[in-house]
Amino acid sequence: MEYLIAFVVGGLICVIGQLLLDIGKMTPAHVMSTLVVAGVALDFLGVYDKFIDFAGAGATVPITSFGHSLYHGAMQEAEQHGLIGIVTGIFEVTSAGISAAIAFGFLAALVFKPKG
Repeated sequence: MEYLIAFVVGGLICVIGQLLLDIGKMTPAHVMSTLVVAGVALDFLGVYDKFIDFAGAGATVPITSFGHSLYHGAMQEAEQHGLIGIVTGIFEVTSAGISAAIAFGFLAALVFKPKG
């Protein structure tokens, strides 16, 4: 049942993104930014952790989770190091995901012929 819930919730997040593209006439960059900010807002309201408990990977895989991670890292480091912790916390928590995206993008560019 966990897999079904994760699939449905992750799919609904994707549907929201697609509706923003089609009906809202937003660009892909605007949709991505909106979903990241939505993750931050839900974490600020204290809802996103409960959402993760319910949906599992359906809430941790989509781009909204990136916003959740940014906010979480910034607030944790701000408690320990003050204002400078906000900046360092953002990069500390998300650096592995960003590094993986760059590395896998590079490897994909080596294997496949990129358009551009």
